[in-house]
Amino acid sequence: MTASSVPPLTVDHVTKTYASRVRGRGSFHACEDVSFEITPGAAVSLVGASGSGKSTLAKIITGVEHPSSGSIRFGDVGVGKLRGKALRSYRSDVQMVFQDPYGALNPLHTVEYMVGRPLQNFLKMPAARARDRITELLETVGLAPAGQFLGKLPHQLSGGQRQRVVIARALAADPKLIVADEPASMLDVSLRAGVLDLLVKLRVDHGLSLLYITHDLLSARVVTDEILVLHEGKLVERGNTKRVLQNPQDAYTVQLLDAIPNPFAAGDAAPPASTAADDGR
Repeated sequence: MTASSVPPLTVDHVTKTYASRVRGRGSFHACEDVSFEITPGAAVSLVGASGSGKSTLAKIITGVEHPSSGSIRFGDVGVGKLRGKALRSYRSDVQMVFQDPYGALNPLHTVEYMVGRPLQNFLKMPAARARDRITELLETVGLAPAGQFLGKLPHQLSGGQRQRVVIARALAADPKLIVADEPASMLDVSLRAGVLDLLVKLRVDHGLSLLYITHDLLSARVVTDEILVLHEGKLVERGNTKRVLQNPQDAYTVQLLDAIPNPFAAGDAAPPASTAADDGR
C-alpha cells in the first residue's frame, strides 16, 4: 500500500451530545464542532486531558458511535450512511488499537485465533493461507519467532507482547488508517518506547495513515507530524507538532506543556522549555 492509495479522513463539524447522568443537569457535549482532516499517509496526534473528548471522537471515527451533528467522510464516502458490506469494508479500512491490551484480548482464545479472525471476517482468507499470514503479521510486530506465540493465551504474554498482538490483529484487516487510543499508556515505561517505535515503523513501511490519541505531548512529538489539542470537547490548537510544542498559542496547550515533569527543575543546569522541546530526540 502506498500513501497515495489511502483516502483522506475528514471530520466535519462533529458534535456529540450525551444526556447527563445527574438529574436536572440536562445534557453535555463530549465534543463540540470539531473539524480536521487526516491526509493520506499522515500521522496526526489528538491530545488532551482525560475527559476532553478524545475517545469519543475515536469511537465516532471508527463507527462505534454516531455524531449528534456533523459528519465523517472517508474519501468521498459518508461514514454515517454506510450499511451492510459497505460498513464492513470501512471497518476493515479503519482499525482501532485500544488502550488496554488486557481487556482487548479474549482470555480464552489463542494468539493464532485472535489474529486470524480478521483474515476470515474481512478478507475471507482460506485457513491454509491464514496460518502463513498470521506468522508474517506476528513477526512484523516483533513477536518472533512467531511459532513461540501462536498457541499462547493472553495471560502467558507480557503487557508489551499483548499490545503487539492487538496491533497485529489490527493489521490483519489490511487497514488504511489506524486509530491508536493511548496505545502505550498502560504499559511499563520500559515497554512504551518499543510500541511507539513500532507504530512509526508500520506507518512508514505500510503507507498507513495514523491517528494517535494521547494525553502525552512528548510521545506525540515522537510519533506524529501534526498535533490537534482538544480541551473540554473543543479543538483549541492545531499545527505542526514541533512548532506547537515549541511555540504554543493557546493557554491550555501551555498548561499541558507545563505539566510535563522536568528532571532538571531542581538543578542549576535546567534547560529552558524551548530547548527541551527541540532537543531532536
